[in-house]
Amino acid sequence: MEALIAIVIGVLTAGGVFLALRGQTFPVVLGLTLLSYAVNLFLFVMGRLAIGLPPVISENAQGYTDPLPQALVLTAIVISFGMTAFVIVLSLKARAELGNDHVDGLQSEEDRGS
Repeated sequence: MEALIAIVIGVLTAGGVFLALRGQTFPVVLGLTLLSYAVNLFLFVMGRLAIGLPPVISENAQGYTDPLPQALVLTAIVISFGMTAFVIVLSLKARAELGNDHVDGLQSEEDRGS
């Protein structure tokens, strides 16, 4: 199970980095979103997933689940949602002002139709 989760985190990270290095804004936004999903999954798995255990210590519990990674993931979800909304608005503004959606503001030869 650990190998499967490690592979999923690796694929999300690789896809996120690949998309974040693209030349257009929409793939960059998708790449940043995939990277945030990979980090959230990593933080959640870091807390040793345990099914059916309480998040706080009590006298009659056999064990407990660490609530800190869950709180970190919830905070990271809110931050990544705000970041994604900001980047989308920023890319829409850049497209309106520059007339294209390239991250460097320059069109390639293929996009110009030459």
